[in-house]
Amino acid sequence: MERAPRVVIADDEAIIRLDLKEILEEAGYDVVGETGRGDEAISLVAAHQPDLAILDIKMPGVDGITAARAILAEQRTAVLLLTAFSQRDLIQDAREAGVAAYLVKPFRRAELIPAIEGVLARAQEDRVIDADLGADAPGASEDKIETRRLVDQAKQVLMDRDGVSEEEAFASIQQAAMQSRTRMRDIAAGIIDPPTSTH
Repeated sequence: MERAPRVVIADDEAIIRLDLKEILEEAGYDVVGETGRGDEAISLVAAHQPDLAILDIKMPGVDGITAARAILAEQRTAVLLLTAFSQRDLIQDAREAGVAAYLVKPFRRAELIPAIEGVLARAQEDRVIDADLGADAPGASEDKIETRRLVDQAKQVLMDRDGVSEEEAFASIQQAAMQSRTRMRDIAAGIIDPPTSTH
């Protein structure tokens, strides 16, 4: 039995924390910590090492983007940001910090769970790409960005061409790389721009 994904929630509005916790627990997630402060969110993530941290942008202590930067620098925890509609200008900062996705408040239950599933799937893909590259190799971060770009393009090609889900497309790229003992980026490049067969 796979363990439930673990989540830390940080939002300075108690009612929103309560809402999030209820939605997540009903959907089978394990809420391992919650706080109203950004600095405490960083400590909670360090203590529990959850799969996901859901952070509000505006919080006392430190804001959500600063907290996200600190978390993403240290942990393998994915981050989903909650933002009020008026904070759209902060989204670029969030992307640069490495935040996987954001939701605009007030969010609906129907959009929260798919957003979380998407973030967790992407985090899992990132782990696979890190392993494929040997994440500690010199130049690995540039390689990772390039690999991620090629893999995303190749997934889209497979989804359009074969009518498969994003998850299935990624799995097929991963399998092809393992079977042929090559890098995922090489498989992806071949899918995007297939070699023309000569008769």
